Amino acid sequence: MGEPHGSPTSPFLLRCSPNESILASRPAKPGSGHIALPHGSTEDRTHSDGGTVLERWLDSVVATPGLTALRDPVDARRVLLDDSLRGVPLVEREDGPIVDVGSGGGTPGIPLAASLPGREVTALDAERRKCDFLERWTPELPNLRVVWGRAEEQPPETYGVAVAKALAHPPTAVEWCLPLVREGGAVVLWVGPSVDEGAVAAAAPQIAGRVEPSPEGFLVLRKTGPTPAGFPRRTGVARKRPLA
Repeated sequence: MGEPHGSPTSPFLLRCSPNESILASRPAKPGSGHIALPHGSTEDRTHSDGGTVLERWLDSVVATPGLTALRDPVDARRVLLDDSLRGVPLVEREDGPIVDVGSGGGTPGIPLAASLPGREVTALDAERRKCDFLERWTPELPNLRVVWGRAEEQPPETYGVAVAKALAHPPTAVEWCLPLVREGGAVVLWVGPSVDEGAVAAAAPQIAGRVEPSPEGFLVLRKTGPTPAGFPRRTGVARKRPLA
């Protein structure tokens, strides 16, 4: 949901403790200001205080300064939630834990965690303030954990799939994401219509990656081998000197 920034001197891990189970849903009341979700949908998971987790998460993202410029509930649902959920089939077909790189307010990590309760989802962000916001949702999403740190500082080849939405220039996002993924795993990027797929295709092999056929609005890359020596490059280099 935004590129990682800030400069913590060392990553700080925020772990959740499984808490209450998520119970039956109740739609938002008309005129309540909540972004109603369709009853019975994958994301229709609720807490005992009523309202779906994702309804309340969307309300909080929009209301919290510094997480999104979106203020209209309809736009927020379309951009932050619906678009995130479009990636569920691409992520679900991959094995292993998931990392959302530069999670920001939790897009797409929190919708993925709600939709795939059997998969561990790590929300990674370099800003402590954003991690504090993300940590608020771990009691209701026991498969969600939050890590404060930069992508370049994380242990390599830890995850089965890395995801990112509005993270950075795509070749830079690829360089941040591919080293986190095990051989055979995947990176799923949400991209706009003007994405330069050629630049991504040129950068990926330098980090043991390959662009695969991808649906509109996404770039899917396969990790084809071990992370090459020299990657990830030190903090800031991928942005200053992109591979393509």
